[in-house]
Amino acid sequence: MQNKLKPFLKKHFNGLELRPALYYSSEYGLRFEICIPGVEHVSKRNLQQIKIRTTGLFDQIFSDSDDLLLITDVHTLENDRFLEKRPTKVYQKYIKDKALRYKLQYELYKVEEEDEDMVTHRFTLPCHKRDTRYHQLLMAISYEDFPHPTQLLKGDQHAGIDIYFVNLTRRMIFHLYDDRGCDIIASDKEDLRAVYNEFNDWILDYDREQIDDMMKA
Repeated sequence: MQNKLKPFLKKHFNGLELRPALYYSSEYGLRFEICIPGVEHVSKRNLQQIKIRTTGLFDQIFSDSDDLLLITDVHTLENDRFLEKRPTKVYQKYIKDKALRYKLQYELYKVEEEDEDMVTHRFTLPCHKRDTRYHQLLMAISYEDFPHPTQLLKGDQHAGIDIYFVNLTRRMIFHLYDDRGCDIIASDKEDLRAVYNEFNDWILDYDREQIDDMMKA
């Protein structure tokens, strides 16, 4: 099965490498604040805001008919083979159709400028929004740095994880990097206009001036 990610990034994002921080490596992007700064993660008010903001942004970017790639990158020590299969639990738990999981693709690669002992295990699944339990997955991502049953790597100190939702139809990428923030990038600035206008109050203040200038240019 052909992997659609590389030709997609080459055609629409000038060969962008899919890695944090997407906002700073893309020509057109937005960065949103997700949690309430200075408030305990597990507070009811904070969790409610995380749920509202992650779901609101996601629903703005993805429609049920869009073709998407659900990508899980697990970063481990090169000799750590145990984690190669672990991220499939992301798909076992958050993909509704068991048969769809047979389309899961795997790739092992190294990023040149990273620590030479580190590798990335990339799992890619072509799917649709309706195939995913995205509400629950987004909340699980927000819990990754905190002791909680939904932790994707169960607190393993030798690994890190990034999950990307790539919208092949609208040529946009959604990356909730942790409970603090979310990057959304697009190949065309105008594809960001609706989410920029609708959720302007959620834009991270640190990057607001640069984002406003980009949208006005």
